[in-house]
Amino acid sequence: IMKIAVTYENGQIFQHFGHTEQFKLYEAADGKIVHAKVVDTNGSGHGALAGFLMQNGVDTLICGGIGGGAQAALAEAGIKLYGGVSGDVDAAVSALLSGNLGYDPNVHCDHHDHEHGEDGHTCGDHGCGKHSCH
Repeated sequence: IMKIAVTYENGQIFQHFGHTEQFKLYEAADGKIVHAKVVDTNGSGHGALAGFLMQNGVDTLICGGIGGGAQAALAEAGIKLYGGVSGDVDAAVSALLSGNLGYDPNVHCDHHDHEHGEDGHTCGDHGCGKHSCH
């Protein structure tokens, strides 16, 4: 059985892994979804989310943007990452199971990279304030 997690918000793939409040967890066997449920992360952020996924037996993650630290934690946990994906969560899982999921193997969190060093912006200027640049 394959266990797939997708960052989830209102049926869509949530685009910032470290801030996701829900995952939709799928169990698939023989290329078909046999079980799906939405679970709350209970406020776990960034580093704790890889542990949260491990505790739920997840082996595959579909998400939007994701930072390097989270990618490293997932790799360490043996969780296969499909990042840079957007749209409907169920459609993305179906596409993954049929081998047709379009994803970005070089995905990274570009939430604020465009602001580094331009016009004197600092990381705090974009109003996020919840994470550092590293």
